[in-house]
Amino acid sequence: MEELSVESFETWNNWSQTIAFGLAALAGLVFFGHILKLSSMKDAKSKYDYINRSEINILLTAGIFLIIGAAFYLNSSIQELTILTLFTRVFVSIMMGLIMYVIIQNLLKFYYPFYIEKRLKILRYKPRISPKTGKSMKLLSEEEEDVYLDEGMQAEEEIYSVDYDVWVDEETGFTKIEKYSGHLHALQCPECNYQTFKVNREEIVKQPTVSQEGQLTKHFECRYCGYKARKNYNIATLNSPVYGEGEATTAPTA
Repeated sequence: MEELSVESFETWNNWSQTIAFGLAALAGLVFFGHILKLSSMKDAKSKYDYINRSEINILLTAGIFLIIGAAFYLNSSIQELTILTLFTRVFVSIMMGLIMYVIIQNLLKFYYPFYIEKRLKILRYKPRISPKTGKSMKLLSEEEEDVYLDEGMQAEEEIYSVDYDVWVDEETGFTKIEKYSGHLHALQCPECNYQTFKVNREEIVKQPTVSQEGQLTKHFECRYCGYKARKNYNIATLNSPVYGEGEATTAPTA
């Protein structure tokens, strides 16, 4: 079979490179657009919801654009082509693309959530500022917040389908109720190593003040093996910019 010369594929090679660079630029726009949107959000709860709902899908989309762009770029230097080389190029491009997609998807599905969890924790417990006084509001404990939740909200919390945080301005009585999914990202269980280690309940054992840190205790339970533990977190002072940072100490329970 007669082989086609490099001149026959000059147009294809040029277009392939153009498409490859275009897809790479599109991936960059998706990523940096996500970063810009995050930086433009001032409300911690809005930023929390956006990251929790969209970030992994956005990164996966950018990754797909890069994979397809790489396939075009690797096929933009064709010198000659036969039925065999055409089949080989198509097969190799599809297989390599699928392998890269599976790698990126697994990284985002199984490893990236640990990074997201840390960021979400900081956003969730970052001090809320009262629009009435401009001062930090108080986060109520599970027992204290029931006064501000109706029966339906309390029922949602009892079955862990929804978790509510109640922030109160003690000077004016202004209240802000924030709703969170009860099925937060599960952690890796230290006993069975499955990612089924979830928060059952949490309690503030010591309220923070302007001069002293507080303490938050979270009670975890593995939904697979039943292993239980509790973790203590330092709560930043009320005039500190971040709430809930610091090393956690683990104390296994029976």
